[in-house]
Amino acid sequence: MQTTHVTKALVAALLGAGAVAAVTPAAPSVADPYVPMCDVPACTPGIAPNVVLGAPCSNTTYFVFGSAVAGPSTLPGRLVYCASPRRYEPRWFRSPEMHGIKEENSKCDEYSGEVAQAPDGLFLTCVADGESLWRRGDL
Repeated sequence: MQTTHVTKALVAALLGAGAVAAVTPAAPSVADPYVPMCDVPACTPGIAPNVVLGAPCSNTTYFVFGSAVAGPSTLPGRLVYCASPRRYEPRWFRSPEMHGIKEENSKCDEYSGEVAQAPDGLFLTCVADGESLWRRGDL
């Protein structure tokens, strides 16, 4: 008789564990984070608001883009970028056409001479040197 009670208890425990396992969701798999498609400035993070075309700026490597509100012959909202011409301190300049978020060293055949930003904020330029690739724009 005691064997019957032990057997019934064991079966009940196993069934209960199976029911819990059946309703417990599986752990999500670890994968690369989703990076949404972004081909325009409007979806690019880190664009500095309210900058003045021609005014000094500080970072020519990461998050270099800004939206101008004033400056010589500029329209409000014009995309500008922080660059350092030879022998001079960095300033805000009119940006070449900007193509959102791109991966460094990825192909950019149709964008030669144009610019983008890497997911980490790195300034990129499309360089055609045998093969057109997004390269660091601050070098």
